[in-house]
This record gives sequence, structure tokens and C-alpha cells, in this order.
Amino acid sequence: MFSGVAGIINRGHKVKGTVVLMRKNALDINELTSAKSVSGIVGGVASIVGGAIGSTVDTLTSFVGRSVAFKLISATAADRNGRGKVGKQTWLEGLVTSISTLLDGQDAFHLHFEWDSDMGIPGAFYVENFMQGEFFLVSLTLEDIPNHGSIHFVCNSWIYNSKKYKTDRIFFANKTYLPSETPEPLIYYREEELKTLRGDGTGERKEWERIYDYDVYNDLGEPDKKDTLARPVLGGNSTLPYPRRGRTGRKPTRKDPKSESRGDFFYLPRDEAFGHLKSNDFLVYILKSASQNVIPQLRSAVTLQFNQPEFNTFDDVRSLYDGGIKLPTNALSQLSPVPLFKEVLRTDGEAALKFPVPKVIQVDRSGWMTDEEFAREMIAGVNPHIIRKLEEFPPKSKLDSQLYGDNTSTITKEHLEPNMGGVTVDQALQSSKLFILDHHDPIFPYLRKINATDTKAYATRTILFLQNDGTLKPLAIELSRPHPQEDSYGPVSNVYLPKSEGVEASIWLLAKAFVVVNDSCFHQLVSPWWNTHAVVEPFIIATNRHLSVVHPINKLLLPHYRDTMNINAPARNVLVNAEGIIESTFLWGGYSLEMSAVAYRNWNFKEQGLPYDLLKRGVAVEDPASPHGVRLLIEDYPYASDGLEIWAAIKEWVEEYVNFYYKSDAAIAQDSELQAFWKEVVEVGHGDLKDKPWWYKMQTRAELIEASSILIWVASALHAAVNFGQYPYGGYILNRPTKSRRFMPEKGSAGYDELSKNFQKAYLRTITPKNDTLTDLTIIEVLSGHASDELYLGQRAEGDLWTSDSKPIEALKRFGKKLAEIEKKLIERNNDEALRNRSGPVKMPYTLLYPPSSEEGLTCRGIPNSVYI
Repeated sequence: MFSGVAGIINRGHKVKGTVVLMRKNALDINELTSAKSVSGIVGGVASIVGGAIGSTVDTLTSFVGRSVAFKLISATAADRNGRGKVGKQTWLEGLVTSISTLLDGQDAFHLHFEWDSDMGIPGAFYVENFMQGEFFLVSLTLEDIPNHGSIHFVCNSWIYNSKKYKTDRIFFANKTYLPSETPEPLIYYREEELKTLRGDGTGERKEWERIYDYDVYNDLGEPDKKDTLARPVLGGNSTLPYPRRGRTGRKPTRKDPKSESRGDFFYLPRDEAFGHLKSNDFLVYILKSASQNVIPQLRSAVTLQFNQPEFNTFDDVRSLYDGGIKLPTNALSQLSPVPLFKEVLRTDGEAALKFPVPKVIQVDRSGWMTDEEFAREMIAGVNPHIIRKLEEFPPKSKLDSQLYGDNTSTITKEHLEPNMGGVTVDQALQSSKLFILDHHDPIFPYLRKINATDTKAYATRTILFLQNDGTLKPLAIELSRPHPQEDSYGPVSNVYLPKSEGVEASIWLLAKAFVVVNDSCFHQLVSPWWNTHAVVEPFIIATNRHLSVVHPINKLLLPHYRDTMNINAPARNVLVNAEGIIESTFLWGGYSLEMSAVAYRNWNFKEQGLPYDLLKRGVAVEDPASPHGVRLLIEDYPYASDGLEIWAAIKEWVEEYVNFYYKSDAAIAQDSELQAFWKEVVEVGHGDLKDKPWWYKMQTRAELIEASSILIWVASALHAAVNFGQYPYGGYILNRPTKSRRFMPEKGSAGYDELSKNFQKAYLRTITPKNDTLTDLTIIEVLSGHASDELYLGQRAEGDLWTSDSKPIEALKRFGKKLAEIEKKLIERNNDEALRNRSGPVKMPYTLLYPPSSEEGLTCRGIPNSVYI
């Protein structure tokens, strides 16, 4: 494209440029989340807002002077060293006010470059910031280059004072090249930029750095603060394997040299930080999720005023949404200096803590109690990818019998067959009618430790029967505890059967609650956390270290990395850390992350693709005649049936894209950057599992298509399916409790007597208490909402400017149209009354995989590109 163009530009020609900048965000998420107290937050907000307003004015006025310099780099003309020639320095000029495409918070400025005929065609540029403050560089567009037209540079990067950098900041035009196709004058610059991003693996990272490197999860505990805050290192060993996180280089703790010290500042590569408008929306949420500050104040206020740390009736729980909890004036006095706390508390002039009504009770307030809804949420709820077909009866365990005894299920045919409508267990197994939600093996080894705390739990197995109407019917629940003497004696198990009347009906509802508590913990620590957030982060790191910004696979995957590292870092700081939100309010407590590491042992990258997952769980069989190559055994399986449509669209888009840039399998094997990227993902990023035989060898286009499709599916659709339903389903704590605090009462006990006299009170004393409920609802509301400027599957922030190649742009548009067609199909499914699992007793249509977009807030729909929350 650039060959043979020397001399086409007249000597002394002025090339006009337009630079778009984003003003430094006044409300930086990282600064706010580092605040240590309510008053600290209040003061911090005032300081940040005031400082940022001043710095924004100074920045805009100083741009007119000699504060920001640019130099173009040729893609076609080389100097004596073979590197692209570097043009003369030019300075940012006056503010442009007539560009209609600018987003809120953006400003445009003129540039005029001197660009002589022997310089060829620009392919990159240097930028230097001589101001003290940083700014966010969005893009540069060069106009009317003779015989060429415009050149667009997508930047989206923070630019600090030039003295902060060891190498000059460089950006490349939006042309896409495989390494072997890179114009020779740009090869040096391409390689040097990747070296800069890799760093040297030493030292503590600084705020302005852009270095991507790996580390284990050794920053969750604070052993120097107190012994009970010590946590094991996750990753780097086969006992507790884990994906790698971004390296910060902080000093080790005094008491444990293997653990990293914590502090107010947590490093992540600067361009991973929010550089777009959603930071403004997140102010409310940041304040709201300041777990060590606001939530304790609210909990204390509620306890002091009412002296009632427990809900006594289901109506008490529903009052959180109907009327709210009245707060005492002294509590508000500490919160009122922050104006936006009015939104947090939803006071509307009233001192009340009030939450939105969760969708699961918006139509039918008691539907959640039914067996049909209990089962439906296993295939259409917030954790719909755990249930599997029962392959053998009775269910067996994979736990080491030497350590944990015989964990074979005690459920018998006699338990099941009375509720199977004349079908025997053997017949049901043969016709694929029996399914299981199995939360036994992951939790049983930890039960003795968990039950030594103020929580009380069981390992659970739930057997379900597929009925002729397509719904699942729970047949039995097994609750297992360790033997009183020691684990090697095996579990002590009890089996509970469905009942609809009397105290036995209450016992059955409690049994279901114990199942859901396990599912809630597994969901929170496994499904969204390590199975999307944590497993994607090593891919982000490896991509930035080895795939240049002009590499086609970097451009393909980049939208699906947006803000993932930026949400993972604060999550390690306040959510999954020692005594953080998850440990404090979920059953697994201090063993939460450790138990998720045990689950990671069985992670298989190939099986993350939806068809492979369905086949692995036995809920589908291969069927070449089926549109997606698999046939669902539960035909009305909303997550699976909708997901297969999305999966097929993703794969079709990826296949068209990959085949455009790679004309043969040989091109895959010869791509040095791609091979380095994949080698590091396998051997370092997921290095604890590097010897697993299921890793793709990355030698063919088919392998690259599968791997890219899986990664995009995990970061977009899978994350959407397990994340954005958290508040719609779990915002009603009765439906998805996160803790169990008492064992199942036995006949003749005081607990059994209480259950028979006041079931609601006994139920509420067993599940998550009031204070933990307030915390849970506050956090999962944040986690379940969409931002105003979110980008969804099929969308790009740069519009059509993300690449200069027209065919990939056209293919992406076709992908977007396909997703819109899929949504229409999914709406039709939800309107089909014959598909009972689509809405269930709660009349809540399955919308989590409606793909194109969503409004802001709690919508329970829409598939964002990335794991951003």
C-alpha cells in the first residue's frame, strides 16, 4: 500500500492534523477507592474535583502554547539504520470547536506538520508532554495526504510528562499487519514498543507506567496487620493453582516473604484505567461500594436504631424495597457532606435505605418458593452452566477415599421413583431424564473448617427429573456433613424429599436453601470471578506483551479486554481480599479464594466454548443435523439454546476475520508474535496447567478461530449470563441466600419446634442475616448494572476507524446485524407459552443473552464486549 510513493508529497508540504483529547477525568476511580474512611472519601472527592477542575482549565489553555509536541514517522522511507524517518517536531495549536463527532469531555486541536517529499507516507508518530499533568490522547487524524488521503491513528492512552518515560511514546496508524508484512521502516518501532510494554520484570511499578507482567495471587492477605488476615498464595503450585494477575512489584510482607504487601495504591498498566465517561457514572457506585466505610456506617445505624440484627418475617425483607429502612439523623450527618449520597440512599427527602425491587419478585412474590422455579433457575438463572446429566446411579464421588471415606450418595431408587410418574430410575437414566446439581466434592473437604466458624453448611446433591412438559422436577436433596470423629470415616448424610404441607414442607424449603447457598458461593467465587475475570487477565497481559497494536489478533481481541484489569485490581482490594466483602458475607468465608483455586484445577480452556461445555456436562449430544452441531437433551434450556445462537455468530465473525488475514495454516505457524503470545499464555499466564493435553498447539487457522471464539465468548456472553442477573435474582435474599448459619433441625429438637411454630423466623435465622444482606444487596446491585457508555458485542469505540481494511469492517457490521436478528428470535421464544422454562412461576423472561445493547442500569439484558464489572 505504501510502496512506490516516494516523492508524491511536494517538498515543504504542510500536512494538517486533528488531535482529539479527553480531559483528565475529575473523578478517578482509583483515587476514590483508595480512601480509608467516610470523611476521607468526602475530603478526597472535594480535593479531586477541585484539583481536576483547575488542572483541566490549565491544560486546555496551555495546549495553545508549546506544551505538547508531535513528530511523524515514515512507514515507507528509512534512515541509514533502516528505521522510518522521523519528521520535524510540531506543536499542538488552538482549540477546534466545530467537530460534531466529539464525545462529551473531548476536545480537538489543530496540528500542521512539515513533511517533505522524501519522507514518504506517515505510519506512526511520537508524542511528548511537557506539562506536569497527564492527559488522555484519543486519536490523531492526518488529512489530505497527496495521492493517499487521510490516515487515522487510534490512541486511547494516557500521556504523562515526557520525563516519566524511558522511551518515547509512539502510536501507529490503523493499518493492520502480520509481523512478516510490516513495512521495513516500521519493524524497529513495532519491536521496540513491545519491549517497552514487557519491561524487565524488576522494580515496583509506578502509576504512569504501561508495563504488563505476571504475578501470582499473593496480595489477598495482610499478615503483618494480624495473623488471621494471612492467606495462602494462589498460583505457582499444583496444590492451589491459579491464573496469573498483573505484577505490581510491591514489597513482600514482613511475616510472609511470599506475600505482597498492600497499600492504598494498586498499580495496573495506565491505559487499563478508565479513560471514558463511565467513570462519572461510577462515582455513585464507588462511594456505595466503599465497604470499609459506608457499609459499616449503615449497618451500625440500622442496628443501633432498631437493635434488630435479624429479619423476623418475609415482609421485613420486602420492606427493603417497599418502604426502605429509616435511618437515624446521626448516621446521615456523617454521610450528608457527599451530595451524591442522596442517590445512594434513595432518600428523595426521606432518610431511608431503599433498594430496587428485584425482578424475581416483581410479578409474583411467592413464585421463588416453588419447586419449578428452584429447578428452572438451574438452567435460566444466574448460574445456569453447572447442572449436568446424571450418568450413573447412585452418584459417586471423585474425592480420595483414603482421606474422606466413601462419599457415594445415599440417595436410593426408593427415594426417587414415587415421584417419577411410573418411570424407573434405570429407564430415566437410559432416556437421559435424570440430572444433578452436584455441590458435594468441591465443598466437602472444607466443611469441617467452615462449620467450626459461625456458619453451618452441608455438601449437597440435588437430583432432578425431566418431565414431559419440558420442566425439571426436583426429586431429592442430599445434605452431607463430615463424620463426628474424622473425615476418613466418610460423610453423615440425610436425604430430603419434596413435601407441600406441614412442617415437612418447611424442612424441604430449608433443604433447598442449603443447596442455593452452595450454588451462590460457587457462582460468586467461580462462575464470574475466576472463570471470567481471572482467566481472561493472563490473555490481556500476553496480548500486550507480544501482539503489536497493528497485529490483526490484537485488534480482534482488544474490545474484549476493556476495563478487565481495571476491575480486577480493586476487586482484589475490597471484594475477594481477606475479610473483604465476599469473605464476610458468603458461606465459604476465609477459605473462599482457596476453594476457588481448588476448582481451577479442573479448568479446561477448550471446554469453555459453549458446545464443548454442554457436551462435557452431558446436557447435549453431538448431532450433525442440528444447526449448531449439538442437540440439547433439555430442549427448553434458555441459557443453552440462546447461548448457541450467540456462540455460532461469534465463531462465524471470527472465522471470516481470521481467514482474511491468514491465507493458510502455514501463516499461523510463521507468525512470530502470535506464537510468542500463545506460548506465554500457556506456559506463564496459565502456567500451573501448562502440561494439560487440551491446550491448542496454535498451528492452524482452525485452532486460532476456536481459541479466539472461546476467549470472546468467555469475556462477553458467558460473563453476561452469570453476572447481570445477580441482583435481578439474588437481590431477593430469600431466593438466593449467601450464608447458612444453623444445621437442619432434627425432630424433637427446639429448632424443629420453632420451625413448626414460626417457619419464617426459623428460615431467616438460618440464612444470611440482615447486616450481611445489606452489604450483599449494595454490592450486587453495583455488579449487575450497565454503564451509560458501555460497548456491546458487535460494537467498537472507534466506529469504522479501528482498521483501514474494509472487509473486516464489513464483516463486523454483518456480525452486528446477525446479533440483532438473534435478539428477535429470542424475544419470540420468550413469547412462546409452551416453553415454560423461559419465564417460570415468577414470570421473569430469560433476557440475559439478549445481545445487541442495553439501557443504563439494572436491565438484566445485553452482552457487553468485556468483563468490565
